[in-house]
Amino acid sequence: MNAVLDELTWRGFVAHSTDPDALGAALDAGQVSFYVGFDPTAPSIHMGNLVQLMLVRILQAAGHKPYLLVGGSTGLIGDPKQSSERNLNPKELVGEWVERIRGQVSRFVDFDGPAGATVVNNYDWTSELSTLDFLRDVGKHFSINRMLDREVVKARLESGISYTEFSYVLLQSLDFLELFRRHGVTLQTGGSDQWGNLTAGVDLIRRSEGARVSALATPLLTKADGTKFGKTESGTVWLDPAMTSPYAFHQFFLNSEDAMVETYLKIFTTRPAEEIAELTRQTAESPHLRVGQRALADDITDLVHSPAERRAATAAAAALFGREDLAGLPEATLRAVVSELGIPPIRTGEELPTVVELLVAAGVVASKSAGRRAIEEGGAYLNNAKVTDPDARLEAVDLLHGRFVVVRRGRKTVGALAVEN
Repeated sequence: MNAVLDELTWRGFVAHSTDPDALGAALDAGQVSFYVGFDPTAPSIHMGNLVQLMLVRILQAAGHKPYLLVGGSTGLIGDPKQSSERNLNPKELVGEWVERIRGQVSRFVDFDGPAGATVVNNYDWTSELSTLDFLRDVGKHFSINRMLDREVVKARLESGISYTEFSYVLLQSLDFLELFRRHGVTLQTGGSDQWGNLTAGVDLIRRSEGARVSALATPLLTKADGTKFGKTESGTVWLDPAMTSPYAFHQFFLNSEDAMVETYLKIFTTRPAEEIAELTRQTAESPHLRVGQRALADDITDLVHSPAERRAATAAAAALFGREDLAGLPEATLRAVVSELGIPPIRTGEELPTVVELLVAAGVVASKSAGRRAIEEGGAYLNNAKVTDPDARLEAVDLLHGRFVVVRRGRKTVGALAVEN
């Protein structure tokens, strides 16, 4: 095989490949133009998309040329879901999402030099395509039997699937064909849930152009229990800081399961094998130190957000547990902490709540009596200051940025609230 393909395999990026030997030979022979697509079905890309972008970065660093496709047309339809029909978003909204995602993906690649990246939009070649030309030039190369045999289609046959979603594979295959014709693209990458679409594109180019091209699919990352990776209790982990704050993003990786640290380090960092092996060893021997998780969270937050945002996130976590000054945290960071903890605002009248009421509202204690007991035992804190009076009441001066407060019981049970009146 080829050195870069060996690297991708070792790091866990390869689930399927149409012909590994042919792909390795092509990568050895010179620069390969390749593409990966991102459909704007939301205003941001997410952690699953980042897997593809990390793969793109490795291939580009090896001298190969990336094309990042933002699906202005395929985003209007959406790849079939296993369960039900997608809601079709308005064209204007999809257009806005195209521009947002174009900006996001552009941050992960280099646009200069012989391997400089290009961002393309498939709306450019589908918007003027007539139905007759589409059916004659693309549809004639597809077997209905093979399309019906796709897993996602079979899963939907009983409940029903529209022709719109059924035909998605033709549009994605057309993308590969157009990029092959326009830019000499000979490799498409994507998640393993896209394998049927990827191979359909390879087959379309073979049938219509008589050329051999390749497809490579990455595994779908999961947690140790097999559930979907990139989900928190509050939802998807987005790359847009307005949708998942840098603090919440850093915390997500800091809380990774020990069993998955090695896998995530290989995928989401550029650390070499020896360093990853050492971090994995330390994590196994001293799991309470979370050495591997810290390296992972720091590296990926630096990449997706910035070193400054990573420092703010780590400072926020330290301040919450009494190791840094809470008053020094920016308002946006405190707002993100409250949002991540998922605690609803506490609304007050003219009189501010007692510390006991705050402890209960934040879920730090189960009842008012437990809150009073925590204070009497010396284990209750308001903004990291020990509370000694069971009847103590919040004062306006205690509100951080005029509305936030942090309460803690002991060293590890913490809550943050927004106070509104």
